[in-house]
Amino acid sequence: MMKISDVKVYRVSGWMELEEGESERSAAPRDMYAEYAALAQPEQINSANGKVRIVRHYVSIHTDEGLEGIYGPIVYEEQADIIVKKIKPQLLGQNPLDIERLWDQLRYDRHGRSGYYMMAVSAVDCALWDLRGKFYNTPVYRLLGGATRDKIPVYASMLGHSLQSGEAGKQAKAAAQQGYTAQKWFFRYGPSSGAQGKADNLRLAEEVREALGFSYELMLDCWMSWDVPYALDMMERLREVRPLWLEEPLLPNQIDGYRVLKEKAHLNIAAGEHLYTRKEFKPFFDQGLLQFAQPDPDWTGGITELRKIAVVAETYDVKFVPHGCTVIPNLHVIASLPPFVCPYLEYLIRYQKQQHHFHKNKMVPSGGYLSLPSEPGLGIELDDTAIEAMEEHQV
Repeated sequence: MMKISDVKVYRVSGWMELEEGESERSAAPRDMYAEYAALAQPEQINSANGKVRIVRHYVSIHTDEGLEGIYGPIVYEEQADIIVKKIKPQLLGQNPLDIERLWDQLRYDRHGRSGYYMMAVSAVDCALWDLRGKFYNTPVYRLLGGATRDKIPVYASMLGHSLQSGEAGKQAKAAAQQGYTAQKWFFRYGPSSGAQGKADNLRLAEEVREALGFSYELMLDCWMSWDVPYALDMMERLREVRPLWLEEPLLPNQIDGYRVLKEKAHLNIAAGEHLYTRKEFKPFFDQGLLQFAQPDPDWTGGITELRKIAVVAETYDVKFVPHGCTVIPNLHVIASLPPFVCPYLEYLIRYQKQQHHFHKNKMVPSGGYLSLPSEPGLGIELDDTAIEAMEEHQV
């Protein structure tokens, strides 16, 4: 029986060409405080000589038969500490192919239902699926039931693009010309910005809709930054814009607030990016609060749990469109699902350039679609030419 012999996390760093144009952030829950509302796009990477420094972490699972499963980049360095200190001892000597058993055992940590611990479990789960695919010499989506299509339609997620009057419409048209048939734009303001912020939000939505026309799907994201009265007012004003959905108008624990929106507003609601596992989705499904479910494999429990949430969503006739922090696990899971269950894959245009910087195989849409990988496992292979330094994470 093959056994796990080691679990490591690597810190990978290098330089990437600086993205042209200013990056604008979305609204954020802490914008209710003036000192946060005034902050511009947070500086996540240092720039020098027209390039930006990129630092990412990858988890690697080794076996006594020489097989390795890899996944990344993981979202936060805090996950690396948990993987090395808490999860690694539970995995050593185990059969890496027993993914369901390992996932079930890992989730029973007394504080492991959500947060950084579940995010660490998510990364390990994806690495185990990569290893499983390599063991069977086939892409992961074939292990999940096989492909229902050979390419997946993606929507352009426009986080970071200019929200300035005149510029947003131009960029929306440019993305449509690249073949994307749907786009998501992010509101910059919440209640603390008053009437002017509300007017700017509405202007953005109307400008993008005018640029794209009504035969084009448009989604709008609030990133948990509104309250119930603000959301109700904006949803009424946005009816004429006819978005496919309004995303995360409230914090994920405001279930009563979501119930009010369901009863009084008239737009489709999407949420779930910040929910962990099926258990946290259950009250939203039971009460019919969502039309689109958006779990993220990087924190909801990895590929194992993502696939299960998709099945539950279908049972409740809720569309499944996972959040796109990382494209690769979403691509494999979506490929194994019927098209009517998941109509799109999210692709954060600016962000994914950083996410795939260290990969040989860049996941870049063509004509609004992503083709399925043919490599065994997840298809992640690090590009040595892009890596300046690679060191094992120590705790």
